[in-house]
Amino acid sequence: MTSSALTSSQSPRPPRPNLAFRRLRGQRSPGEFAAAVRRAAREIGELVSCDARYIGRVEAGEIRCPNYAYERVFLHMFPGRTLTDLGFSPRSSVRGRGARGTDEAPPPHTTSPTYATGETEETHETYDTQDPYDTHENHEESDVQRRAFMTGGTATVAAASLGPFGVTFGAPAADRRVHRVGTSEAGALEEAVRRIRLLDDRHGADGLYRRAAAPLRTAYELLDAGTTRQTTADRLYAGAGELAISVGWLAHDSGRFEDARSHYAEALATARMSGDPALEAHAFCNTAFLARDAGRPREAVRAAQAAQRAARPLGSPRLLSLLSLREAGGWAGLADRPGCEQALARAQTLFERGPSETDPEWMTFYGEAELEGLEAQCWSTLGDWTRAARHARRAAHLQDPHFTRNIALYTAELADDLARGGRPDEAALAGLRVLDLLGEVQSSRIQTMLAGTARVLLPHRRASGVSAFLERHASLPRIA
Repeated sequence: MTSSALTSSQSPRPPRPNLAFRRLRGQRSPGEFAAAVRRAAREIGELVSCDARYIGRVEAGEIRCPNYAYERVFLHMFPGRTLTDLGFSPRSSVRGRGARGTDEAPPPHTTSPTYATGETEETHETYDTQDPYDTHENHEESDVQRRAFMTGGTATVAAASLGPFGVTFGAPAADRRVHRVGTSEAGALEEAVRRIRLLDDRHGADGLYRRAAAPLRTAYELLDAGTTRQTTADRLYAGAGELAISVGWLAHDSGRFEDARSHYAEALATARMSGDPALEAHAFCNTAFLARDAGRPREAVRAAQAAQRAARPLGSPRLLSLLSLREAGGWAGLADRPGCEQALARAQTLFERGPSETDPEWMTFYGEAELEGLEAQCWSTLGDWTRAARHARRAAHLQDPHFTRNIALYTAELADDLARGGRPDEAALAGLRVLDLLGEVQSSRIQTMLAGTARVLLPHRRASGVSAFLERHASLPRIA
């Protein structure tokens, strides 16, 4: 990217962390603080798409001076302080030209779009035009393109289903058109969730996460627009929460654990506000999975148990089965074999009761293959490589061909279990099968697993088949 494509707030100098801003956040998480920023913005009629990542960029010093919309919000949150007190650089030193004096107040609201995502108004990025962390300018996007879900690569989707909604976001509260959201917007939101899940099943998360942020912002803006019918409001809350979980999963599967945690927390808050036990169970389910992957097994157990409490009134044995597997993963991480075995047995018993009309739509991935795959992960965590390999092999064999990403995941699990169990030749063959699938699947999780398998196989590089796997693996692009 050339220098002309950079926003004027960027600098070749290494950024200095904004310690003053970090102190103001206090004990709140970045996600919680971002929610406070959004609430403060609404109090003064602004609309900013602040999230945990934006807060992280400010604290890291990547945003040396906020745009005028954020400036108004921050000064409202911390009355009596200046931007300098908040740890930002003077606007004149950041922009270098055309800047107003640092003692002037921010300009008043206008009916033009609020530049609430970039760092300066010169970027001309409204809250819903494009990825807020993409610094390329684009002045010609239509309303439909601004609402677009994903473009490019194997994940090309024209997400015109997300807009336009006919809601004037970004304008001051007094000037905003009165528009009540209806069933068509609720349906479009539900369809957006389905599309993300379909693309993840086929291609993995890495190419999707950044592009899925815009529809998530739109979803929560729809909630703020309001609706006249409670049934529509319930659908909007459920849809926004499910979309937050889906975007959180894309972050989770691509290794962005803090982003995932923020999205799951937002979904959980949405579930609590709307009194939706199904959404609450789903949010806790994914929180448990994330906690396990992030090395917090006790949190994984507690989150899974909370999910089961929320799910019991729903009457879905398959959902309770999956949640028992999430609990088993936590017990395995704690090296509690009896606890893990009890949870696995409960999961199997509940699974055998069969599907039900009350099973959530998002559980389409959960069949016998997923049951076997999650059990394989538990035994692998406990160091029982033989049993783990047996379940991973069954999982890959049973998986519906539609779920390309899961086939690659189970086969990668198999390769790692075989390698650690002292069967390098078989591990290499399984690893080669995964490499064959990586043209269709982009998943940091799977690539990380393969890298671990390659390290285990290095001492066996002279064995039959192992050298071929290691050579092909070494030619892969490195994970960013």
